Amino acid sequence: MLNMPSRTIFLARLIGLSAVFMSLAMVVNKTSFIGTTAALVHEPPALMIYGMIALFAGLAMVIGHNVWSGGALAVVVTLIGWLILIRGVVLLSLSSAAIMSLFDTMRFAEFFYVYVAVLFAIGVYLTYASFRSSPSLSTGVKGHP
Repeated sequence: MLNMPSRTIFLARLIGLSAVFMSLAMVVNKTSFIGTTAALVHEPPALMIYGMIALFAGLAMVIGHNVWSGGALAVVVTLIGWLILIRGVVLLSLSSAAIMSLFDTMRFAEFFYVYVAVLFAIGVYLTYASFRSSPSLSTGVKGHP
């Protein structure tokens, strides 16, 4: 068993299990996910709300868990927080046309299973590593109990 800050374990379990369940739902409902994602990209008000939610979630993770040492699990959780924050900033900063162009460049429908596989792999890693770890007494974040 590895000793990890309890905040790292909680976030890794939350993100990991969410990623596993989301990727499984995406495989089962492929057509729906592709259609919904394509429709979302063409709805600027929805993208703005999504961007705000991503900004808040990313900021919460970066402020609450900005840990760049202490093992791969802590660093992966920190990287995910930063990626969510960056996604929020990008969605709020780019024009609708730029977001549509970026979406077209990613070819979501064509590489759907690749994106799902990456999400699933990250989820499995976070879930496995977090349930294999035990909470340590410190949080690993300076200034936080």
